[in-house]
Amino acid sequence: MKYSYFPGCTLHQQARDFDMSTREAARKMGIDLVELEDWQCCGAVFPLATDAIIYLVSPYRTLASSHEAGTDLVTLCSGCLNVLRRTNRLVKTNKETRAKLQAFVEKDYQGERHVYHLLEVIRKDTTFEGLAQRIIHSLEGLKVASYYGCLLLRPPEEMEFDDVESPTIMEEFTKALGAEPVDFPFKTECCGAYLSVPAEDRTLAAARSILRSASSAGADIMVTSCPMCLYNLDAKQGALARQDTGFRTLPVVYFSQLLALALGAGEDVCGFDAHEVDPRPLLREKMLIPEVN
Repeated sequence: MKYSYFPGCTLHQQARDFDMSTREAARKMGIDLVELEDWQCCGAVFPLATDAIIYLVSPYRTLASSHEAGTDLVTLCSGCLNVLRRTNRLVKTNKETRAKLQAFVEKDYQGERHVYHLLEVIRKDTTFEGLAQRIIHSLEGLKVASYYGCLLLRPPEEMEFDDVESPTIMEEFTKALGAEPVDFPFKTECCGAYLSVPAEDRTLAAARSILRSASSAGADIMVTSCPMCLYNLDAKQGALARQDTGFRTLPVVYFSQLLALALGAGEDVCGFDAHEVDPRPLLREKMLIPEVN
């Protein structure tokens, strides 16, 4: 199946490991992700004032480009998905906003295309049962906590991604990889997002609660789909350990990194060296990547 691919800014910079592992996993599954030409930032956050048309121009242009390519759109970053899906819904349902964007961008797009997350594409095209049959290197023995955060799920009436209070798509996915899903109460709590700049103490407190919740539930590792969440939950663990000598570190990785490994890719496409808490000792202990000679 062929899709237009919108990587977004972060996957071309700090989260290149997310992009590399996804491209390799998609190739192994026969999902053709064609990166849009001349894409630009989605705007990072959906505007609270939806009559502020200028903030919708960039995501509208991306959606129109996908339509011109004749394919639906796939993205990975939770923030990009939130902006693009909500913009698409607004274009489809609000004639006045659509007319202004059409005039501004000079492209005739009316919301015909779908905006998918890669997990939704796998569930729709491959099915998780089909994915399980493609696994070359089962993640059996690995206990995985799936962290959703806010942007994949909220607002639920616009995102329509999963049950906002009790989502399961990531658990179904990790189970298909052979891993053991670990449920924990903080999986949909906010990580603090951009407060890491003006109020780091708040993001540290949020990260501590989320990580402790997952560890207490028995998780070996946490997966996410959001570069901002990964930053707050992974890069902050050094500061958390300095504040609390009893703090237990927990590796946090992108779902695509475990997917690539399970499909038989080498760790070279996973970029694990970019992580603050290196997941490789755990993965070697579980015999999911080779020992270093």
